[in-house]
Amino acid sequence: MIRGNDTGIRSSRRRATIGERIGMQVGRGVLSVAAGLILVALATVGYALPPPFDPPPLSVDPVFQTLPVQPPAEIRPISTTAQIVTQDITVDVGDTTLEATIRAPLTPGKHPALVFVQGAGPGVRGEFTTQAELLARAGIVTLVYDKRTVRYDFRNRDFGLLADDALRVLARLRTRADVDPARTGLWGVSEGSWVVPIAAAKSDAVGFTVLVSAPNVSPMRQVTWAMGEQLDRLHAPSGVRELVTRAMSAVHMNFLRYDGLPALRGIRQPVLALYGTRDPSIPFVESSRALTRALAEGGNADYTIRYLAGADHGMRIHGGPFAPGYLETLSNWVKGLPGTARPAVHIAGATPVQRYEASEVPTAPWYAGGAVLGFTLCLAAVGYVVGPVAEMVVRLRGRRLPAEANALIWPPIRRRFRRMAWTGLGLLVSVLAFITLLVLFSVNQAGAWPAVLAGWLVIRILAVLMLLQEVTSVAAVVSGLREGWQPSRPQLVAIAGVLGGTGLLLVAAAYYSLFAFPW
Repeated sequence: MIRGNDTGIRSSRRRATIGERIGMQVGRGVLSVAAGLILVALATVGYALPPPFDPPPLSVDPVFQTLPVQPPAEIRPISTTAQIVTQDITVDVGDTTLEATIRAPLTPGKHPALVFVQGAGPGVRGEFTTQAELLARAGIVTLVYDKRTVRYDFRNRDFGLLADDALRVLARLRTRADVDPARTGLWGVSEGSWVVPIAAAKSDAVGFTVLVSAPNVSPMRQVTWAMGEQLDRLHAPSGVRELVTRAMSAVHMNFLRYDGLPALRGIRQPVLALYGTRDPSIPFVESSRALTRALAEGGNADYTIRYLAGADHGMRIHGGPFAPGYLETLSNWVKGLPGTARPAVHIAGATPVQRYEASEVPTAPWYAGGAVLGFTLCLAAVGYVVGPVAEMVVRLRGRRLPAEANALIWPPIRRRFRRMAWTGLGLLVSVLAFITLLVLFSVNQAGAWPAVLAGWLVIRILAVLMLLQEVTSVAAVVSGLREGWQPSRPQLVAIAGVLGGTGLLLVAAAYYSLFAFPW
């Protein structure tokens, strides 16, 4: 028993001694210098590779420095006490059917009417219940419908297809006996303001158009500008902007580069455009410029642009009640057609302030595209998994274990690899969670900036930790080989997979500025 214990103690001491030698073969000073040089190289990658993105300040436009106030007739109080009738219908749009709800005043005669066209997202009709009822009580027939789910999703959005849906719904509304066809139009918000002009330019059945919070720039420019504004409000570090813009440049969706100006040029109907001065989602000054320029090029002078003080993207005050003057302006303009089509003052209301241009994010180069990034992540994942799987297969087949020296050297290296794999997984999850966090805080920013700073700190720490683990693991492998270690085939697979996969992740992290200075 004593002899056995002595043997176990000597074996344990030998393992410890070899483990220490593996860690000490390469001095800490050398490892520190190597890690520092690699860190500088990775930081340089983030600066040197495209796409650069630095939106310039928006040049001051004298037209928007001091806007005239809205004429009193536009914002006069409206009565919303009339009795209404509600009817649910189904509209066939070809490849699917859409559920809709019509609200109509019970007062006799023909009334103006409008169809609500949704913004991005699921677009359920319940979103417009409040204003649809109020406008109906004010004397306007309203129709809200559920956006299609067939051939429409997060990645695939055909604005022309949505415009055809709006026209078919509008045609159904125009058949009612209590609707004035000449004063029946389309109301579109946000993404819907890319849809409505297509429909209006295509069909004279559209009697007028109402554009609410209309970007009038490409979806990519609009989203990029909005994210920049959100990051400024969240006091996010400069590296966060680089991470987000580079991630956006790698996204390839057909609708992101959509140019809505040709459709705007084709509008011949009266246009009412409403913007909020507290809208963090669209570049409202550039949007107004684009709209007036496109209408002028198309020869349309029947437009009214109004800025509402304190209104957000949905024409509400901090997501609550509607902004003062919104429903009044909308109702009085629609009911006053055709007399309100060409106002004495085209642009009026509260003075908007837009600080930066809505710049286009350059398309990512081939080596940073979504396909290459996905391939890189797959290779890294395979690298982390294939080694342990290969070793497990060898054990299950009952093959001989490695020699004693190999058995002593491999376990500490394997532990390093496992920690590295968990760190890489943690970094990926942290980046995805961080971007999700930014999107959520773009809606509600109260108290968000400490969480943004903390999340960014976690990501940077994990990236540097993964770099240090890569350097020390390479040093451990080199030390083991110097000790006479002869890795088995599964061990060689694990070495190549883990070190190579981590190397790919480090390069990807460098491209997304996770090692950039200042932070």
